[in-house]
Amino acid sequence: MEEVAFQLKERYGSRFKPSSDDPFYECVDTLCDSSLSLQGGKKGKKAAGEKGKGGKGAGRINGHHQENGMENMMLFEVVRVGRSAMQSVVDEWIESYKHDRDIALLELINFFIQCSGCKGVVTGEMFRNMQNSEIIRRMTEEFDEDSGDYPLTIAGPQWKKFKTSFCEFISVLVRQCQYSIIYDEYMMDTVISLLTGLSDSQVRAFRHTSTLAAMKLMTALVNVALNLSINMDNTQRQYEAERNKIVAKRANDRLELLLQKRKELQENQDEIENMMNAIFKGVFVHRYRDSIAEIRAICIEEIGVWMKLYSDAFLNDSYLKYVGWTMHDKQGEVRLKCLTALQGLYHNRELNARLELFTSRFKDRIVSMTLDKEYDVAVQAIKLLTLVLNSTDEVLTPEDCESVYHLVYSAHRPVAIAAGEFLYKKLFSQREPEEEGAPKRRGRQSPNANLIKTTVFFFLESELHEHAAYLVDSLWECGAELLKDWECMISLLLDDPMPGEEALTDRQETALIEIMLCTVRQAAECHPPVGRGTGKRVMTAKEKKTQLDDRTRITELFAVALPPLLAKYAVDAEKVTNLLQLPQYFDLEIYTTGRLEKHLEALLRQIKEIVEKHTDTEVLESCSKTYHALCNEEFTIFNRVDIARSQLLDELVDKFSRLLEDFLQEGEDADEDDAYQVLSTLKRITAFHNAHDLSGWDLFTSNFKLLNTGIENGDMPEQIVIHSLQCTHYVILWQLAKLSEGSSRKDDMVNLRKQMRAFCMMCQRYLTNVNTAVKEQAFTILCDLLLIFSHQMVSGGREHLEPLVYSPEDSLQSELLSFILNHVFIDQDDDTNSTDGQQDDEAVKIEALHKRRNLLAAYCKLIIYCVVEMRTGADIFKQYMRYYNDYGDIIKETMSKTRQIDKIQCAKTLILSLQQLFNEMLSELGHGFDRSSSAFCGIKELARRFSLTFGLDQVKTRDAIAMLHKDGIEFAFKEPSPQGEGGPPLNLAFLDILSEFSSKLMRQDKRTVHMYLERFMTFQMALQREDCWLPLISYRNSLQAGGDDDTMSVMSGYSSRGSSVRSKKSKPPAATAGTSAVKRKLPEEESSSGDVWQHSIQTPVMMPSPHLTSTAMRDPKRGRDDSYLGVYALPHEQQPPPHPLPHQQHHPQTPQHHQTPMDYNSQVTWMLAQRQQEEARQQQERAMNYVKLRTNLQHAIRRGTGLMEEDEEPIVEDVMMSSEGRMDDLNEGMDFDTMDIDLPPSKNRRERSELKPDYFDPASIMDESVRSLRFVQPLLLLSPALLRFLLGKPIPVFFATPSDTAKISKRGPF
Repeated sequence: MEEVAFQLKERYGSRFKPSSDDPFYECVDTLCDSSLSLQGGKKGKKAAGEKGKGGKGAGRINGHHQENGMENMMLFEVVRVGRSAMQSVVDEWIESYKHDRDIALLELINFFIQCSGCKGVVTGEMFRNMQNSEIIRRMTEEFDEDSGDYPLTIAGPQWKKFKTSFCEFISVLVRQCQYSIIYDEYMMDTVISLLTGLSDSQVRAFRHTSTLAAMKLMTALVNVALNLSINMDNTQRQYEAERNKIVAKRANDRLELLLQKRKELQENQDEIENMMNAIFKGVFVHRYRDSIAEIRAICIEEIGVWMKLYSDAFLNDSYLKYVGWTMHDKQGEVRLKCLTALQGLYHNRELNARLELFTSRFKDRIVSMTLDKEYDVAVQAIKLLTLVLNSTDEVLTPEDCESVYHLVYSAHRPVAIAAGEFLYKKLFSQREPEEEGAPKRRGRQSPNANLIKTTVFFFLESELHEHAAYLVDSLWECGAELLKDWECMISLLLDDPMPGEEALTDRQETALIEIMLCTVRQAAECHPPVGRGTGKRVMTAKEKKTQLDDRTRITELFAVALPPLLAKYAVDAEKVTNLLQLPQYFDLEIYTTGRLEKHLEALLRQIKEIVEKHTDTEVLESCSKTYHALCNEEFTIFNRVDIARSQLLDELVDKFSRLLEDFLQEGEDADEDDAYQVLSTLKRITAFHNAHDLSGWDLFTSNFKLLNTGIENGDMPEQIVIHSLQCTHYVILWQLAKLSEGSSRKDDMVNLRKQMRAFCMMCQRYLTNVNTAVKEQAFTILCDLLLIFSHQMVSGGREHLEPLVYSPEDSLQSELLSFILNHVFIDQDDDTNSTDGQQDDEAVKIEALHKRRNLLAAYCKLIIYCVVEMRTGADIFKQYMRYYNDYGDIIKETMSKTRQIDKIQCAKTLILSLQQLFNEMLSELGHGFDRSSSAFCGIKELARRFSLTFGLDQVKTRDAIAMLHKDGIEFAFKEPSPQGEGGPPLNLAFLDILSEFSSKLMRQDKRTVHMYLERFMTFQMALQREDCWLPLISYRNSLQAGGDDDTMSVMSGYSSRGSSVRSKKSKPPAATAGTSAVKRKLPEEESSSGDVWQHSIQTPVMMPSPHLTSTAMRDPKRGRDDSYLGVYALPHEQQPPPHPLPHQQHHPQTPQHHQTPMDYNSQVTWMLAQRQQEEARQQQERAMNYVKLRTNLQHAIRRGTGLMEEDEEPIVEDVMMSSEGRMDDLNEGMDFDTMDIDLPPSKNRRERSELKPDYFDPASIMDESVRSLRFVQPLLLLSPALLRFLLGKPIPVFFATPSDTAKISKRGPF
């Protein structure tokens, strides 16, 4: 026993140096003293002396022991640092345990306590004399309540690997102890008991850490049990082999040894099973439904490991049911762990037989999770179904598979790829086997032919014909070899079907061409289609090489096959449009290196024939893009393609000029054939002018003449005018592109300026055309030109273009706005632009809405870039609520951009829009309208929405909000009363709308706005209480709300927001006269917002009323409700002679103008009586609400304490993609066997038993003293004498000092 004091030193060597103030060492010293006292006190004193010597110079830093800058390497520190080999650390602890298991076990207990973030230490006395529950309660008291972090949740590099090291330590500890120590019925029993108690704690840190430790401990024990099972099987096999020998060769002693060994293994197995049962029933059964999702996830993750490692013991319905139940968890993290755990089981086909019942019970849930709102969960659910599909085809029904099939069109790429893998396994896994030694079949005889047909059939049956690119991208990772078999696709399109083979239909050929184009694009660009990409990804060297090889192969195949494909499908516009996009992905150098010039010539001939045959815009634009792709000056084929293009354009322009001249000469006598010829030629020229510079041909003159004739005659065909406008637009843009390069002459700039202005006037004239399509085209082009030739064009070093800047006149701005109001803000049924009676067709309606959105966006860009005046946006903003579903996003973004440009002007525009709506309502309903009408409520709701767009930062929007209130007040009092003198102003109800913005005012600005409001009010207005004056009363109350803080904070204005309370305490209260002066100067001294009011506040119409006392720093705003009259003084001739107040008799030096008139006192007395009645009514309502809240709280507590049986299935809610909002935690969907009250994550506070049950009840906070404080606080600033006069009875002198008042004002009534 003498060496007990040196055990830690012997164990840790130089790493451990005891410290005199170390609580852990004190408990060790206690054990040493208790053992050494049996032999005498000398050794104990020596140990104590050594302890004290060793502790010299030791101290604490951040809660950890320090000595000479080196940390004492205790278990916690070793695991936290994670630098030492964990096995050596565990071996040292085992040696310590063998010397004295109490000391070693005490250190292990403190290790778990420290890993939970608790700074408390379990002493030896506590370990010997206290139960686990008492120890845990004591440790709970040691938690730092100011910090909610603990090692498992602390962020930072030093804690990054803590969880891994912590789990590794537990695993290594059990592995190293598995042959002896874990069976001593002491160490494991103590640890399991401690972890079970900690896992039931109400402190999250204890519960989280101990649950993780217990689950990892269980996993380690499962490994031990598995090893024991294997050893038992081996021993049994050896025993059977030995026993089956003949008697002469049988070794009886070996049989006895094997029997003894099997008995020991069986005993150990039983012991391990008891430990696992204790952990499972004591920790897992309770914590898999914990209120914290992380804890639930840990439990589900580990049970999946147990079932995978030791399937004989754990892979049964008794354990699988927990995973099945938890798949309904409301947190995606937990559902994800369920799916990953099941994937590990289904991946092993040997276990499929044991999963049949589970699969039949929870298959529907797994299928539904493919639509989970958490994309990670949906991906894993699809992967799990793929594993189920691999195991057996009979489990999943066709309906189950179809629910996964459509996910290949999902916009979320991981979900689509997982669904693509499922689809590939289901439809394409069975291929025709190829005979060995047989030549590889190609073309339509290849094994991929039927699979490609299957892909086409699936694409057509899915009825999502515009999403072929999404389908290809979904199948790309698992079926790239199939999708790159372009030779087979070409053969299916060009070759005749074999005998007995069914040929592709026209619809199937169209789908195959579209899929083929998408595969070519995917291989050439190596990025997902639009809507699925997460940004450009840097390709690896291998991917770049694959891309180059694919492009080479694409060019070699399609350079030869494309001309015959175009020749075969020349009359089919849809097929030709897709085929003409293929040259954009060619490697044009191969035309030269591969000796493919003749195929290039054939391609150019086919393109020319297609241009001459087709008038469809999409086909012509595809031809134009193909010429643009082939006309690359970097390649030698440029000259050949350029010549072919020039010849084609010469023919088109000459034909157009000839046809146009004849068409204009014929005038009204022109027939439809002539008009069709002009239109078809103009379409071809316009399509080519989009991608090619046709400035060499003077197209502006001919097109302008055509447009001018259309204006004069008014009978020009609609399509001719539309394409002529577009072609002229291209002419101007190409000329501007040349001028931007700086290589043009001055005459070119003058010519462009004339043409641009003339064309803008022409478009303006076409805004009044009778044809809607023509007006829309003219409007769109006009908006684009105004934006391009605005003042923005001179930025970026292009000052030489300044002569081209064009600003629209007021008349043009007005016409543009009128067009928007007449053609965009219309009901769906009013849109008469649909053709062929397809008004009710949903697709037509969507297309019409899309067109109107483009028109509105074009005009809003003019507002954002200051091309038109910002105030014109008022007519747009006022439509925000009515057309929110159609244009809400566009209008909201426009408001945001205009606010960034000019906050004040934006605010003036918003208030102008509300004023316009108010005037429209007055003209419709008259001045006697009902304020509860839908029209008025709609304007108020719009004002509320506008108010929300200003955000929470009142400093940034201070000037804008002030200007908004100023304009609103002026508008409210602008028009006189229609009832004559004494009646409310015509627009007074607008103040009710304006009050929606009062909450955005800063405290000091509310006072300024209130003073500005008083300029427009008369004394009679302040006395009115009729319903027609309620908007004024409501607006005044909104300005006075929130202004109860002390005057010093208000007077300090903008600069006082960061001042401390101490500065408020140090300033003495000012006299009333001084305060009045400050009040009069306040609008001038306000920062930034003072200039808004200019000089209007300096000379108010009404004089302020006499103040109540000379001791008040300012009048309390709490009393200024509907009955407040003190702001307005009576006329001088109506005031009675002043009577001295009681306290004024002792202060004769008080100025006379501070005396209060008697009639005013009677008004104040009446006001106080009304206030007392109102407070009594409010108190009664609060009492009733308090009873309701307390009753609900008691019911909630009773529900929370209910126990759930072990095998009861939790009833929780499915969480799908279609769910709205984020679901609450699991504890709201099921009852727990223990009521785990988990405080917010940032705090690790324990629930104190001494708190009252209604401590968390909001109503209980508002007790009588607090409620009375709301009324008493403003009166604290009055003198006792005046209060006695006002209240009619003496009151105790309990008034606070100014510093106390500042405290109350800062804290608020609560």
